[in-house]
Formats: sequence, structure tokens, C-alpha cells
Amino acid sequence: MKKQFIDLASKAFLSADKYNRSNILKIVDSLNPESMLDIGCDDGVFTSECGYSSNAKHISGVEIVESAAQLAREKGVDVSITNLENILPFADGSFELVISNQVIEHVPNLDLYMSEIFRVLAPNGTAVISTENGSSWINIFASLFGWQIFSLTNISSVQSGIGNPFALHRNQNAWPPTWTHKTIFNYRGLIEFAEVHGFKVEKIHGAGYFPLPTITARLDTRHSHFITIHLTKNISRK
Repeated sequence: MKKQFIDLASKAFLSADKYNRSNILKIVDSLNPESMLDIGCDDGVFTSECGYSSNAKHISGVEIVESAAQLAREKGVDVSITNLENILPFADGSFELVISNQVIEHVPNLDLYMSEIFRVLAPNGTAVISTENGSSWINIFASLFGWQIFSLTNISSVQSGIGNPFALHRNQNAWPPTWTHKTIFNYRGLIEFAEVHGFKVEKIHGAGYFPLPTITARLDTRHSHFITIHLTKNISRK
């Protein structure tokens, strides 16, 4: 029974992740930025998709893993090796578009992360940040049983799947320390956090609505498993 659940959950998660990426691509579609930055660009595959969809003239990325950065460079991404506990190596207002998919949950210093996005974003620029949602029904379900929510089972670099008997990677080798989850936002928390740092929230997009089809998240974004926040830089902030 458990194995069947985990197999189904894994397929549902991958489907939701794919839909979530399509949400991001729709937001950036035809924005025509001079320059785009992907914070946490990994191997550059999705970075390149966002660059193509947005018609960005120059694509930059930030990555901490050198091997992944090299793969991204081979796809034409101008990658800087940077730890997000440090200030980003870019001048103020350098980018008309900043994206960061499934990264904020790994960041130790959230205020620095968000303030740096605000700083390097050009006036009236667009930022797109996506993460898992602590308010998804599957996370609420886990919490009711006293389990670790699904989005916070990879909190240790010693062992994965801690605190939840149905975690997808339970008792497997743990992730590197930089890949563990530090913070999972709830729907309202992500909105207010962005606003505190001077952004205007344009819209929240959802993906994943386990066990229902992922498209259901359009009807109830607050309880979708992935939330993607579409932001613009409020130039009256500073």
C-alpha cells in the first residue's frame, strides 16, 4: 500500500512540477528583457527555456555547483558561481527579469535573498519566484497526523524523509547541505514577505492539487502544492 502511494505521489509530483514550470513560462512570455537572471540556474535547461520564451537578449545565472554551472554555460548562460548567503555579483538594476524556481526554500538568509533580487532588478522589472506551499492539502494532511509536512522532510544532510512515513525519499541517502529545505512558505506568508521587501504582487499561480489533477490548482491556488508569485518592482519603495 505504501509503495503504491509513493509511486503515485511521485508521478503526481512530477506532473505538478511540469505544470508549475509552464506557469513560469507563461508569465515571462514575450517580456523582451535586455537581460534576464536565473537565481539557482542548475544545468541551464529551464533557464534556456525561460530565456527563449521571454526573448531575453542576454541570459545570466547564479549557481553554487560548478559542474551544473558548466553545463549551463554550454547552453549559453553566463553563470556566476555564488553562494546565496552573499551579495549577488551584479550592479543595481542590472536585470529586467529575474526568475528563481524552487530555490527560496533552500536559502538560509531569506531577507538577503529577497532584498538582493529587489536590488538587481531594474525599475518596473519582473521577478518570478516559485516554491512549494506549506498550505497544500497534502501538507495539511501530514500535519494533522503529527507528521513532518511533505515539503519539509529533506531537512537533514544525514538522512532524507525524516518525520513522514510516506515521504518520497524516506530512508534514502540525504541531499547535500545546500539542497536541504530551510523554510517553506504558506500562501499568505509568501505574499506578505514579498511586499515587505518592496515588491508589488501581480498574481499567484498554482500547480499540483493532490490527489486531484494538477489543473485543479487554478481554482484554488491557496491550497496548490506549488505557488509561483509574479512580482514587479515598486519603484516608489526606494
